[in-house]
Amino acid sequence: IGLANLDRVNVISFADNIKSELPPQRGKGRIFKIFRFLTDITTGGETDARASFKTYCTETRRRGLAVVISDFFDGHGFEGALDILRHFRHDIFVLHIASHEEIDPGLKGELLLVDAENNTTREITITPSLLTAYKAEFARYCESVESYCGKYQLGYVRTTTDFPFEELVLKVFRQGRFLK
Repeated sequence: IGLANLDRVNVISFADNIKSELPPQRGKGRIFKIFRFLTDITTGGETDARASFKTYCTETRRRGLAVVISDFFDGHGFEGALDILRHFRHDIFVLHIASHEEIDPGLKGELLLVDAENNTTREITITPSLLTAYKAEFARYCESVESYCGKYQLGYVRTTTDFPFEELVLKVFRQGRFLK
C-alpha cells in the first residue's frame, strides 16, 4: 500500500540487532524487490527487539508507520522495544504471529526440546496438567501484548502462520490503520 501511494517503504529484519535492511523503496514496481528481500531473510539468533529498534530509530531519524511482525518472544520483553518506537513517535501497527504448534502443542511424554533461536535444549516430561498450564500462560502472554497495544492505541492483529494472506490484509484494513 505504501508503494502504491508512493510512500518510502523500508524493510528490516532483526534478532539481537538489525540483521538485514532493504533501503527505502518507492513505487509499485518495487514490490518484487521487497518480496525477494523477505524471501531471502535468514532466521536465527536470540531476539532483542529493543536494541534493534533503538539502532534503527537513532540511525534513520524518519518517523512513519512501523509495522512490527513478530511472535514477540523476546527474553528482554516486548514492551521496551515498542516503547522505543513510541518514543520516536512512529505510528505503530503490531502483527502478532504464532504457529498452531505454539498455540496448541500436540506434545506428549518425555521430550528433548530445542530452542529454535539459541539451540539450548531442555529435557521435559509433558503431562496433561503441564500442557494446560502452558496453554494458559501462552494465552496470558498474547493478551498482554494485545493489552499493551490497546493501552497505547497501537494497531494490533493476532494471526497464525497459515492464515491466508488476503484475509489478513482485509482484517488489517478493517481496523482502518493503513488507509486514512
